[in-house]
Amino acid sequence: MTWPHGHGDWAPWLDQVEPVFVDIARHVCERERLILVCYDQDHEAHIRQRLSQAGLGLDAASFYQVPSNDTWARDHGPISILEDGIPRLLDFRFNGWGGKFEAELDNGITRHLHEAGAFKDTQLQHIDMVLEGGGIESDGAGSLLTTSACQLSSGRNPDLDQVDIEQALRQALGVERILWLGHGHLEGDDTDSHIDTLARFADPGTIIYVACDVPTDPHYSSLKAMEAELGALRQANGEPYRLVALPWPAAIHDDEGQRLPASYANFLILNEAVLVPTYRDAADAEALEVIGKCFTDREVIGIDCLPLIWQYGSLHCVTMQYIDGIL
Repeated sequence: MTWPHGHGDWAPWLDQVEPVFVDIARHVCERERLILVCYDQDHEAHIRQRLSQAGLGLDAASFYQVPSNDTWARDHGPISILEDGIPRLLDFRFNGWGGKFEAELDNGITRHLHEAGAFKDTQLQHIDMVLEGGGIESDGAGSLLTTSACQLSSGRNPDLDQVDIEQALRQALGVERILWLGHGHLEGDDTDSHIDTLARFADPGTIIYVACDVPTDPHYSSLKAMEAELGALRQANGEPYRLVALPWPAAIHDDEGQRLPASYANFLILNEAVLVPTYRDAADAEALEVIGKCFTDREVIGIDCLPLIWQYGSLHCVTMQYIDGIL
């Protein structure tokens, strides 16, 4: 996790957003090791104080001082893979979601963490291609789900077409199949339809997805078209996927009237739990129930993520998980 600080866009909302980070950190540290990226020495001391005041033991947390532009670790953190049973880390380029935002510091976080020993002796491979972790969804069994709006956007890899991108993803990630969605978008999302806001694998045969059941909502047609696309996809064995629809929260707007991208699909899978974003909405309880039925071997825990969507992301977006043995 890359902690929010006063040098970036979170400055006006630190008092509201830091408790969300504390809550996520608590649940992660109860089950796994956690890397915390701090802007500088003073920021690290501040984070340690916040966590200690919340009663969080720090034995499972490691702190590294690396300047950052923002907090979206899902997109600037390295992606971990297993190759012949050996963990490796891939460092793709991060350019602020197609050049929309300053990202030079964030693009260097992975290299600095690796040089500082954050990932032990795990090999790090730099790949000269723009790719964000939130833009891909793997079933861990050879299939990758993504969106054409994101991967084919002109600001990311303008010299690569769909065939080139497929080849690059197969080579880098070792996947055998790439499943493309051409529809699906959330208002307020500035990632060009990251898949982790729209559809996620619960297991290799099950996809949990965002569904809109309000015909008058501006999202209705696009998400219905995405639902049809998901229904046409097939598993590697030729069988259709089991599709599980998520509830649709009521519209949430910022002070300027911009609709914010509240998505229950932005959950985080931990070793023994699934953290699910909630938005102080009537649909929160149903979302927890729906996701819980897909992860019966894990505790399902709601995290109030309303402050996170003020900057247009959510729970999965501010975290990045790694294969056991890397941290």
